[in-house]
Amino acid sequence: MFELRKANDRGHADHGWLKSWHTFSFSNYYDPKQMGFSDLLVINDDYIAGHKGFGTHPHKDMEIFTYVLDGALEHRDSMGNGEVINPGDVQMMSAGSGILHSEMNPLANKTTHLLQIWIIPDRKSVTPRYQQVHFTEQDKRGKLRLIISPNGDEQSLSVYQDIRVYAGQFNGDETASLNVGDNRYVYVHVATGGITLNGIELTAGDGVKVRHEQQLHFSSGKHAEVLVFDMRPNELPA
Repeated sequence: MFELRKANDRGHADHGWLKSWHTFSFSNYYDPKQMGFSDLLVINDDYIAGHKGFGTHPHKDMEIFTYVLDGALEHRDSMGNGEVINPGDVQMMSAGSGILHSEMNPLANKTTHLLQIWIIPDRKSVTPRYQQVHFTEQDKRGKLRLIISPNGDEQSLSVYQDIRVYAGQFNGDETASLNVGDNRYVYVHVATGGITLNGIELTAGDGVKVRHEQQLHFSSGKHAEVLVFDMRPNELPA
């Protein structure tokens, strides 16, 4: 079963320096029908103006990963990490027992486009950790590349949850399929471009909740970049 959520149905916030679209309820946007899916709590599609960003703020007991699509994001945290995240980089921060961090667009004249995604962890008060890995376009071109997994399989980033995240880029006749295990839910988010999922045409910002399907097939990409979340069969994060 496929449940489509169109990009224009998402919540939207415009703070001038930040324009954000919320797939699920977040901050001042509340929709009782969109409170997350399985262990996936937040997908924010953010555009941050040059030399602007989020000042130092706290997080606790949350798995947060950042996926930059265009521009750059500078990260600093209370663990002493200071990194710039560029397109192709995947950053994972396990907030655990508590962390402070800031995220700024270091570029003066270019807007940064990114996805920030929150996952409910399967344990609390762990020691905070930071990971960052670069995946090339070739890693994702015409395939679904594992980028996040519980045990860091295939040089992916580790996450404290039973979830596997794949990234893929598709154009023209490039195709890929994903076999879905029994009793698994999947969420598909189209980051850029357009693509067809099992006959359903999707465009940038669209998302699909997938239940009780055995295989997903991606085809007819139009400069598409997608994220695919393979998760436990829970309706809502808990």
